[in-house]
Amino acid sequence: MRFNVAQLLKAPVGASRQHEIEDHITGIDPDLEPVKPLVGKVRFLRTSDGILVTGRLHTEVRASCCRCLQAFDVPVDFDLEEEFRPSVDVSTGAVVPAGVGDSDHTTIDSHHMLDLSEVVRQNLVLAIPMSPLCSSRCRGLCSSCGADLNMGPCACGHQEGDPRLEALRELL
Repeated sequence: MRFNVAQLLKAPVGASRQHEIEDHITGIDPDLEPVKPLVGKVRFLRTSDGILVTGRLHTEVRASCCRCLQAFDVPVDFDLEEEFRPSVDVSTGAVVPAGVGDSDHTTIDSHHMLDLSEVVRQNLVLAIPMSPLCSSRCRGLCSSCGADLNMGPCACGHQEGDPRLEALRELL
């Protein structure tokens, strides 16, 4: 997801460009398993300091249900909003000093290439649910024998709850 932004850096403040993205992001992060390409639109807006990238992107990743541990596909939508600053002046070629808080992943390289990969990876990781569920009715695993309760009751005879509270359950 690299874009040449030399012409936009030469443009006046307020100039913008739209880009459609459809990119296979396999390998963007070893902990992520994308199952569909990343799709969406991004807008590059020339600012006084660099280029502001905004957009809405969508993909699907493989995740494990936090209750039953079965793998399933999770749709993920997220918004981008990040400002990128050039490392060299597009007109003179002079090195531009790094600003306070600038990082390598938001710097436009010396060939005027803007790379969205790291920003997309970070936003994607943040957009994935912390405790993904395959279904809102997922019953999970038996805490005694580990059987998948979605397939039916287990045969281990595990009793739910503390037996010392049985007298209170009878009152309900």
